[in-house]
Amino acid sequence: MYYKVLIVEDDPMVSMINEQYVNRNKAFHVVGKCKDGKSALEYLESNHVDLIVLDVYMPQMDGFETLRQIRKNKKPVDIIMVTAANDRASLEEALHLGVVDYLVKPFTYDRFRIALDKYVSHLAALKDLDTLNQKNIDFIIENAHKKSEELYPKGIQEKTLQTILGEIKKNPSKWMTGDEIADLVGLTGVTVRRYLNHLAEKGILLSEIDYVTGGRPCMRYKLTER
Repeated sequence: MYYKVLIVEDDPMVSMINEQYVNRNKAFHVVGKCKDGKSALEYLESNHVDLIVLDVYMPQMDGFETLRQIRKNKKPVDIIMVTAANDRASLEEALHLGVVDYLVKPFTYDRFRIALDKYVSHLAALKDLDTLNQKNIDFIIENAHKKSEELYPKGIQEKTLQTILGEIKKNPSKWMTGDEIADLVGLTGVTVRRYLNHLAEKGILLSEIDYVTGGRPCMRYKLTER
């Protein structure tokens, strides 16, 4: 058995990446892909899915309107929202509509994996519980919070990580030093190198020693080819 996932995304490249991310987890399988909210609602009329990876900015019907219609139709499906919208109002609306998680582009596979883990942990906590007492409820909420915290080691903040990664993705095939990236993002070289080493350990970046610098050898980095 696996969780059935529908991807709703108008960008074919992003849709493909999301599908690859989902299918790397054997507990999940992408059963359908839609390019807009209208076609997603039509798909749900005749197909059951457990989880939707839903983009916000799409033609015909955006993600928020799609989600409102899903809730109005009382479809028993959970939502992970994927968006470039990082404003407070969008986040508040998504939370109000009951999303499992809210991922701001660009995001790493590790962050996507945590969203899937959070979904599974919620289901596991609720399984076989017909009624909930306060202790059950507290455990479910605290467990979801811990799942997000455990993603990054001490000293690594998601917002800073995404800022650095976003700058690297502008030139994915270019080798860059920590100091070059630090100048672009406005942070110290020491701070940036800590994040770069973390990304390299996760396999998101490639790293090598550059001996042709005219001075002391230094590390340089570029995005791993996927």
